[in-house]
Amino acid sequence: MDQIKLELPSVEVMEAAFRGRDASFDGIFFAAVATTGIFCRPSCPARKPLPGNTVFYATAAEALFAGYRPCLRCKPLFSSDDPDWLRELVARVESEPRGRIKESELKSMGLDPATVRRRFKSRYGMSFQAFQRARRLASAFEAIKEGGSIDDAVFDHGYDSHSGFRDAFAKLFGEAPGKAAGSDYIRLAWIESPLGPLVAGAVDRGICLLEFTDRRMLEAQAEALRLRFRLPAAPAPHALLERLEAELAEYFSGSRREFDLPLLEPGTPFQERVWAALREIPCGETRSYGDLARALGDPGAVRAVAQANGRNRIAILVPCHRVIGSDGGLGGYGGGLWRKRRLLEIERHGH
Repeated sequence: MDQIKLELPSVEVMEAAFRGRDASFDGIFFAAVATTGIFCRPSCPARKPLPGNTVFYATAAEALFAGYRPCLRCKPLFSSDDPDWLRELVARVESEPRGRIKESELKSMGLDPATVRRRFKSRYGMSFQAFQRARRLASAFEAIKEGGSIDDAVFDHGYDSHSGFRDAFAKLFGEAPGKAAGSDYIRLAWIESPLGPLVAGAVDRGICLLEFTDRRMLEAQAEALRLRFRLPAAPAPHALLERLEAELAEYFSGSRREFDLPLLEPGTPFQERVWAALREIPCGETRSYGDLARALGDPGAVRAVAQANGRNRIAILVPCHRVIGSDGGLGGYGGGLWRKRRLLEIERHGH
């Protein structure tokens, strides 16, 4: 998605607007409900979820790529000035997200593929083909959320999202295990959380990836992972991923403050020193970039510390969210400042 990252209102403001069905916030943010897998406009008339079950996104595209599907009541994918053909295409994709509408079919419908691409890019921040891929992935996510394993939901059922799922992740993470030499590969899993879905990766020696699925740096992190490990990746179960899911659930419930999992995060020697220093920050506390630089014995390396912090590939477990600005401000966070604020709240107050 080649789209400008929009600044969201505070979580408190968005929660109040969503619960108050405030139409003045329509278009400013979208509310996704973790328990149902649906995202809505702020003004949606549907019953509101319990507090803590809502995740907020700046665009519909971000909600789609995070695995949520659009609400049938408030129809968050449409606006009053959308042409009929756009509505019809979206309706077709929604009715059968596993299908594919190719450019040749668009032409047979009397539509110019370039016009369709530009309109979807303008309206949703992605091309029509990318829109279809997002819905195919969301279809696979839904099957997994309903209780099936990733293997059962994607590879063993024989439906069209099998190829869509593999293609999308082959593009992101590299070729499939069967095409690579060697006995090991990076196993991938999706983990639900109160702050949105996470993609996790593990090899036999440890957890090597944990990122929110809508993070802008995810593709760059995947490329770095591929270069460092020189291993393919594919959705598959692994004992470490099962332990990770269980420990994250305890963390978000407030009953766990430290993680007991082996981590494998190769980087440059300096990056590895920074990531080790991050793991030394106690849960419930914060440090500034300057504090970290001084702890590493190089007070002038503040900018380099910040860059290494931003390239951390294992969110939460390597707690880059505990680093704040020297003025006490939150600073930056690849997963979104609202998530950083919420993670710090969980660690300070236990929920």
